[in-house]
Amino acid sequence: MKAHVYVSLNRTVLDPQGKTIHSALKKMGYQGVADIRQGKYFEITLDSALDKAAANKEVERIAREVLTNPVIEEFSYALKD
Repeated sequence: MKAHVYVSLNRTVLDPQGKTIHSALKKMGYQGVADIRQGKYFEITLDSALDKAAANKEVERIAREVLTNPVIEEFSYALKD
């Protein structure tokens, strides 16, 4: 089983890298892009001994305690077989 974890800045936190990318896209002629927020992606291969409930609990704990700064970041994840 693999966990796909996505970490991004909270909506209330300024994202200067996202703003820079957005500005560059406009200058390059791309249209229809209202906003861009950048983030981080992690792919975690889980031990086959974990059942789905245990895997959810472990991934959530890892994301909350290690992969994010809870003051300025949020996360989401998906488990895939």
